[in-house]
Amino acid sequence: MLFALRINVLAKGYSGISLKTLNQLIEAFNERCVPWVPEQGTVGASGDLAPLAHLALALLGEGQMWSPRSGWADASLVLKAHGLRPLDLKPKEGLALINGTQLITSLGAEAVQRSRVIAKQADIIAAISLEVLKGTTRAFDRLIQQVRPHYGQRTVAERLRSLLHSRVHPSEIAESHRFCNRVQDAYTLRCCPQVHGVANDTIDFVEDVITTEMNSATDNPLVFADQGEIISGGNFHGEYPAKMLDYLAIGVHELASMSERRMERLVNPAYSELPAFLVKEGGINSGFMMAHCTAASLVSENKVLCHPSSVDSLPTSAGQEDHVSMGGFSARKAIKVVENVEKVLAIELMLACQGIDLLRPLKTTEPLEAVHSFVRKAIKPWDKDRYLSADIEIALQLVKEGKIWEVAEPYMTHYFRTISCQETSSDVASPTASALTHDGGPPRVKRMKLDD
Repeated sequence: MLFALRINVLAKGYSGISLKTLNQLIEAFNERCVPWVPEQGTVGASGDLAPLAHLALALLGEGQMWSPRSGWADASLVLKAHGLRPLDLKPKEGLALINGTQLITSLGAEAVQRSRVIAKQADIIAAISLEVLKGTTRAFDRLIQQVRPHYGQRTVAERLRSLLHSRVHPSEIAESHRFCNRVQDAYTLRCCPQVHGVANDTIDFVEDVITTEMNSATDNPLVFADQGEIISGGNFHGEYPAKMLDYLAIGVHELASMSERRMERLVNPAYSELPAFLVKEGGINSGFMMAHCTAASLVSENKVLCHPSSVDSLPTSAGQEDHVSMGGFSARKAIKVVENVEKVLAIELMLACQGIDLLRPLKTTEPLEAVHSFVRKAIKPWDKDRYLSADIEIALQLVKEGKIWEVAEPYMTHYFRTISCQETSSDVASPTASALTHDGGPPRVKRMKLDD
């Protein structure tokens, strides 16, 4: 993606680069020739100078390059194997190739996309845990969300209702404790709309800024041919993506923080009223004790990684670059935080499905039964201790690939259509539209423009 974003910036026509040079970059990209670029070495000041210099270096026939045909080899040999010639740079072109924020932005785009995939599935996994822990859906009532109408909060509440409310096949688990003496659930169950909701809103906000950055001219100086102007400025500064990716890490981390606390309730018989560590023959078997420990370690690691790197600045370039963004580290940390969140939620998925097994013969709702059945096709129930890492890896792949969402989405869509039809027939406005995708849906506050 780094290569593609650099081509996109140069193609805007503000970098003073020749069409011939740009086409050579495009040809190398289309041949899937990928320069070796280090992930460290940028302070996000005059752009990602060091990483982008390595990108240009390989296109000049030096350094290392990879392609499907050659694997890793000297760049000159890879270019030759694909019938490509090294760049022959003209005035301004060397500078044009190394100025910009494309390393930060490319890593940031990956972090945003993976965050969106995991955030949607976090709601499904939390719904299964709520069922196992015999929680109530009362806190997700639409009336509660309407008096605090944050977009993400309303969206998550709608998703949870679609997963936990079933008029055709109501949850037998929910019915089994309908008249219990509990008043309220723990916050990691009751406050899912509020906490998961702001994580979703964070992803939306960051995606908007990263998308703008991906499609911006970040070179310096910028050439405005139509106006006959060459102007030095600061579009290369990485503060925008740096701040956004620090914010993304903080927001997405909370999904794992909530998940780990739900896991504690699942493995603790004082909370779950199930066998300790979700295994029947305790003592002989440790069940999911170490799985929870693994999740706890990842959440603790994230707490350190969530410290924003963009609050730091070390002057460089003999004091000329006297404020830098440190955005490269913001991006790398964001990716690592997302990876850890994926793993934590994959572990919770395993524990929650085990809890459903222990509540049999009672059944949950149709969408959650479908998810449970899908997981059980890949991971068998836990009856006696076995090698755990392989199961975690399988669950992780299901989560990363969005498979849990794919299974539940058709049931959720049907629920929304049914509710919408009922409300339309009774002349009640429906705010449920697009709660699945987190696009559209409840109205947003209008963005103010300078001319408003």
